[in-house]
Amino acid sequence: MSLYSDAQAIIENALLAAQPGEAVKKALSDIDLKNKRRVLLIAIGKAAWHMSQSAIEYLGDRIDSGVVITKYQHAQGPLPHVEIFEAGHPVLDEATLLATQQALDLSSDLEEDDAVLFLVSGGGSALFEQPMVTLSELTAITEELLSKGADIVEINTIRKRLSKVKGGRFAKHAAPAHVYSVILSDIIGDPLDMVASGPAYPDNSTSEEAFAIAQKYDLTLSDKARRYLLLDTPKHLDNVTSRVTGSVTELCLSAEKTALLLGYTPLILTASLRGEAREAGSFMASIAEYHQHSKKSLAFIAGGETIVRITGDGKGGRNQEIALSAAEVLSKLENTCLFSLGSDGTDGPTDAAGGYVDTTSFEKLKALGIDPYEVLLQNDSYRALKAIDGLIMTGPTGTNVNDLTVLLIKR
Repeated sequence: MSLYSDAQAIIENALLAAQPGEAVKKALSDIDLKNKRRVLLIAIGKAAWHMSQSAIEYLGDRIDSGVVITKYQHAQGPLPHVEIFEAGHPVLDEATLLATQQALDLSSDLEEDDAVLFLVSGGGSALFEQPMVTLSELTAITEELLSKGADIVEINTIRKRLSKVKGGRFAKHAAPAHVYSVILSDIIGDPLDMVASGPAYPDNSTSEEAFAIAQKYDLTLSDKARRYLLLDTPKHLDNVTSRVTGSVTELCLSAEKTALLLGYTPLILTASLRGEAREAGSFMASIAEYHQHSKKSLAFIAGGETIVRITGDGKGGRNQEIALSAAEVLSKLENTCLFSLGSDGTDGPTDAAGGYVDTTSFEKLKALGIDPYEVLLQNDSYRALKAIDGLIMTGPTGTNVNDLTVLLIKR
């Protein structure tokens, strides 16, 4: 098999392993809903449709009604008992507000013997929102944080304080009904107050931390927004039970297993890769360079989530930048490739899941007159990789558990 076909096999098996279906059903087997008067299903995030499908298959008519909110083109058709909405991600839009209001209306005036089955996956921060400031200001703040390289924890710390549903406020809204949260984590370490900005989990962050983040990135804030940053969020909720169903570790373990079957000696470097995407790509390339004289096939695996610091106005994503930033070093090696992708099938504001480069990619780019260094400065990795068939295209995958980066050295 070629390097490229090996990469495809690893990608396909990793995405299958990270599907939430069986994990959701396992989590539900520990939740007792027999004595509940009504059971509402509310699902948010890029994996919301698939998580809801599994929950409905498991619970059947026990679900009375519900609202499912997912990203555009991520719903796979109607589901019984629930109304499905699609909205904007990573930047929320008016559809987000409409869908969230439907969820809030459905879960208002609940009683103590009611239950809310709350299915949460990555992307929920943008897809589940009723802001306390205008939509335009919240959008501007989010875009400013993204462009300045803020990580997901910093972004969510700010968003919690500007929201009527984040930071435990949705659970407070649903009280006295009990909220059973089933969470597909997309944040390193699975901090439950940060996944989708923790709508049904006590908030561990503080107003002081939020204000420090605002100062760190010199955010443009209205007086109203500054006041909201100082408001406290719920620190204790007695009507919530939480279960984590999956994380980036599943991606890494699957990649390790497939690589072993393909004849590689695999090593999981980390499941908590952080930092700038370009630096991560350069680091992975340096590993390839160090091991270039290996007599056996090697696979180095990393999971996590990097950031992109915006320096241009091109089109791309963090995984595409990881791949492109490794291309030059790989061009000096033999039988080596690197690929990186987002498990949800989208990388940044593009239709690609990520990028693939091997020892031929750099020369292909140069032959087309494309300077990878300039491309990275312009954040235009999508255009460059597309020109050499280096984009990974999976379409919506039904899951969202961070990113997977793999370096293969084939002997």
